[in-house]
Amino acid sequence: MSARHFYTPSIPADGTPMIATITPLTLDAFLASVEQRAYRMALLATRKSADALDIVQDAMLQLVQSYRTRPNNEWPLLFQRILQNRILDWHRQQTRQRRWFWQPQAALHEDDIEEDPIAQAQDPREGNPLELTQRAGEIEAVIAALEQLPLRQQQAFMLRAWEGMDVAETAAAMQCSEGSVKTHYFRALQTLRAALAQQ
Repeated sequence: MSARHFYTPSIPADGTPMIATITPLTLDAFLASVEQRAYRMALLATRKSADALDIVQDAMLQLVQSYRTRPNNEWPLLFQRILQNRILDWHRQQTRQRRWFWQPQAALHEDDIEEDPIAQAQDPREGNPLELTQRAGEIEAVIAALEQLPLRQQQAFMLRAWEGMDVAETAAAMQCSEGSVKTHYFRALQTLRAALAQQ
């Protein structure tokens, strides 16, 4: 895999998320179709190109080794689960290294947050999460704001808005409850809206 150009999602006229509605018939075709988006997701989480490439390649390798015989409609969720686990592993490793060298650190994610009742309420402004991209005018503004999100919020937003997964699929990929996904996603939207309002 090479770091060519970052994938930029296009926005259809009706504002619905762009996702692949047809799963490629071969594993090679599937991996080619998710390669750039997976790299962008890993790069946002790590901010290191070489580490992002390693994470994506490891995730692809595990999918091929462990799940190539599974039905092709299961590949997207399996791949995202592997990818998100690799990203979490990378962050845990960074945390251990920082502790070893006695450097102060901020919490990387909110694994054990209680379910937020606010997350259950429908935000009247949230007709479609990709409205953030439309209002920002440039994808760079969204990317810069995404880089500042806590990891779990970043994952929830990317899986829901970028990959077009529903709450249940996102929870399966992140291996957390659906309530946690809603909370992370709601908080990510709030933070992104506030950041983009300042542009």
